Amino acid sequence: MRHGNVNRKFGREKGQRIALLKSLARSLVLRGRMQTSLAKAKEIRPMVEKMVTRGMQGTLASRRLLIAQLGDERVVGKLIKTAEGYKGRAGGYLRIVKMGPRKGDASEMALIEFV
Repeated sequence: MRHGNVNRKFGREKGQRIALLKSLARSLVLRGRMQTSLAKAKEIRPMVEKMVTRGMQGTLASRRLLIAQLGDERVVGKLIKTAEGYKGRAGGYLRIVKMGPRKGDASEMALIEFV
């Protein structure tokens, strides 16, 4: 039974799925906004918001945890600088805007960006 198992699989094995989500999170942090499928945007939103919350702490331990999650010190530095702008905000750092279906396969597309 799948009780409580609500994550999306994207037709990939576990390692591929983790690599995909890590890559999407890195791209979002570096660019600030990106266009992707609605399902992928909904899947990375809580992940990145938790990373921003951790980046607000600014401690060495939080930086090391973020490096372990994202895999790149340059990206973590950018994430921590971005997180400084949200110090007074209690969550809700990302916005998802629906873009309509993709022309090729009619997959629902979305724009995910920092608020």
